[in-house]
Amino acid sequence: MLTNSSILITGGTGSFGHTFIPMTLAKYNPRRLVIYSRDEMKQWEMAKLYNNDDRVRFFIGDVRDKERLSRALRGIDYVVHAAATKIVPTAEYNPFECIKTNINGAMNLIDACIDSDVKRVVALSTDKASSPANLYGATKLASDKLFIAGNSYSGSQGTQFAVVRYGNVMGSRGSVIPYFLSIKDKDTLPITDERMTRFMITLEQGVELVWHAFDDMVGGEIYVKKIPSMKITDVAKAIAPEASHEIVGIRPGEKLHEQMIGPEDAMYTFEYDGHYKILPAIHNWSEDPQRINGGKKVNPDFTYCSDNNAEWMQKDELRTWINQNCDKIGKI
Repeated sequence: MLTNSSILITGGTGSFGHTFIPMTLAKYNPRRLVIYSRDEMKQWEMAKLYNNDDRVRFFIGDVRDKERLSRALRGIDYVVHAAATKIVPTAEYNPFECIKTNINGAMNLIDACIDSDVKRVVALSTDKASSPANLYGATKLASDKLFIAGNSYSGSQGTQFAVVRYGNVMGSRGSVIPYFLSIKDKDTLPITDERMTRFMITLEQGVELVWHAFDDMVGGEIYVKKIPSMKITDVAKAIAPEASHEIVGIRPGEKLHEQMIGPEDAMYTFEYDGHYKILPAIHNWSEDPQRINGGKKVNPDFTYCSDNNAEWMQKDELRTWINQNCDKIGKI
């Protein structure tokens, strides 16, 4: 589907973009891959990586600017929406700015994609959008709802919108793995709460989920990949086995466990070999055979949380992954 197409990724200079772009270029050989973002320095640094590749284009712009989005989307077939204000404490202290990017920006993109006859759009979401406990999660829940409802505005033959949702991205900037690695030689590591658990997903798995969404979507689906969980204490022990732990408490808006599918979504959720799919509650789309596409409906009391997960990552597995990816952890 993506072969010889024109693709645009918003927020493309972030962690996801740094993995999506080379993987997509190698697998699908798109005619054009446009990186749309507002940070000129990040674009300049990324451009040096693709200096001789005329498939890769750069476009300075902000999702808050609908006119600029419309200009960038001319001739674009597929869009990945990765732009977001996503640091939880930053969103708590700057709520207006978070809303402008995550909600208003989503509305701008939906309108601009419909007006530009884009074929399909996949928006990146987060576990924090499921039963949100912080402003970032609340804005992403609103964003998810907007993209789902966007299918109503575009019509049956218009732009199709879907969402992918996943948890903690292993090794991304600002996450716990690079932080623990930076202080692993100290005698003590700070632990928010010894009961805390997190989902673990690689950026490569996130990219593959987006590819699958583009291929499978009819419109309005939320894709949730099956991934392992890990206790935060085990993450610390894997990185610094000899260090002691100091309990420092949970930050404002932070959850003890991650949740990607809540009980309210169970009646619309279907299971597949490697993922779950939450179908829209509106328009009876959750009963559409084309959207269900062979999935098995989950139990009515089903939830998908990091503490009740059937799959767990072991400490030696994390150590192996760190050794294999040490050159890029915390850098993108």
